[in-house]
Amino acid sequence: MNGQEPATPSGTGALRAVLFDMDGTLVETEEYWGEAMFSLAGQLGGRMSAAARAATVGTSMRVAMDVLYTDLGVTRTEAQAQGDVDQILDAVARMMTERLVWRPGAQELLAAVHASGLRTALVTTTPRRLADLVIAHIEAGYRGGGPFHVTVCGDEVPARKPDPAPYLHAMAWLGVSPAESVVIEDSLVGVTSGLAAGAAVLGVAGLQAVPPAPGLVQCGSLEGIGLAELADVLAGRVTAGGPAA
Repeated sequence: MNGQEPATPSGTGALRAVLFDMDGTLVETEEYWGEAMFSLAGQLGGRMSAAARAATVGTSMRVAMDVLYTDLGVTRTEAQAQGDVDQILDAVARMMTERLVWRPGAQELLAAVHASGLRTALVTTTPRRLADLVIAHIEAGYRGGGPFHVTVCGDEVPARKPDPAPYLHAMAWLGVSPAESVVIEDSLVGVTSGLAAGAAVLGVAGLQAVPPAPGLVQCGSLEGIGLAELADVLAGRVTAGGPAA
């Protein structure tokens, strides 16, 4: 986990923090994971189904590999599975280095949140060595440091999404309560993690359908989403009687 100095909680209930997922939420990197997994499936003598690919969105590598192997009907030893994971990570790292594309409206929203002085976090299941490639790309557009007060990666927390631990960890570091926080996510496991942490969640349409849930507001993209809309997402969570801490 990388971060600036942690803050002290106020417990006011007003919007104080925005916590962003990375893959498929801020940047168009989900396609890289898909490309790498489809390539591996071909090497294993099969073809990964669209349903299986969708089921891997936002998950850990272990879960994604289990989905892939089940879909293909293959069995791999622990050593072979680790080799498959390494191959996918290397392929995705190469693609991230070559090209990164923002999701619609994401760059503008992040800039607005940063300029407002709200606390910010990047919370991703992606391992640190890959996430840092994206973080460096994002930070290059900011002077005097990046837009995130803390970044939390999947290999730095005791439990990964859909467990609430990653978001609870980030909120504790930021010094904010769930009642003061909006999480922005595109996947079912990410939305589940944010809601389980007690935050209001803005779900962005992506590769995976996310069913309605209390505390969740869904949008087609982040285009047109600003501070006022984020405040409305949080207000809806509070009005609905969501967790205050």
